[in-house]
Amino acid sequence: MPPRPARTTSLYREPVLEEILRRLAPAAAPDLTGAGALVVLALAAVLVGWWPAWRVLRLVVTLVHELGHAVVAVLSGRRFTGFVLRSDMSGHAVTVGPARGPGAVATAWAGYPAPALLGALAVWVSARGWAAPLLGLLLLGLLVSLVRVRSGLTALVVLTSGAGLAALWWWRDDALQQQVLLGAGVVLLVGAWRHLGAVLSRPSPGSDPDELARLTGVPAGLWLAGFVLVLAAASWLVVAEVLALL
Repeated sequence: MPPRPARTTSLYREPVLEEILRRLAPAAAPDLTGAGALVVLALAAVLVGWWPAWRVLRLVVTLVHELGHAVVAVLSGRRFTGFVLRSDMSGHAVTVGPARGPGAVATAWAGYPAPALLGALAVWVSARGWAAPLLGLLLLGLLVSLVRVRSGLTALVVLTSGAGLAALWWWRDDALQQQVLLGAGVVLLVGAWRHLGAVLSRPSPGSDPDELARLTGVPAGLWLAGFVLVLAAASWLVVAEVLALL
């Protein structure tokens, strides 16, 4: 009886694993030029200034806001159970844990800074050739968040964002990845300021600053001032990186 042929499953796994690792590796060298950066910045300015485009992109900013709550909640020991996005730029993330304490405070605080901090990280990473690892990490985060989606609009935003990230990551082009992350970082930063401006101009009893005031006894105005400082620091980093590229 002839011997059975050896299984070849591992032969298929190894090339796939190698491809994934290759696509996760940083670029050999940053591939952003001053002229390319100017084009990206001009496009980002159009996207945040043109209402039809911003009406769509602001949902991505809200997505980052709500997932900022979720990530910090999980890191602080709370349980993330679901989230929704609304077309009016609002959203809600539900976490389970002690009603008060450091974890609840950190979770409530994380939303408004999240888009600015992620935007600054994206710009910093794009200037150093680490776009691919960040894209892979963001894609993984979106895939994990899918099981916590609680509305059709939320699912559409997550799936569309994930498809874009997946295509950009898998069909790897180092220069394109860096340009997209640079533009996305600037859009997220501007979006963070616009979201914060909305809560400053139209205070709401259910806003994050009011929730923080209820949890800590510290006035909401001081929490808003803290948000402004964090966004200003992220803006300083982005401006410094952009000037260095130019």
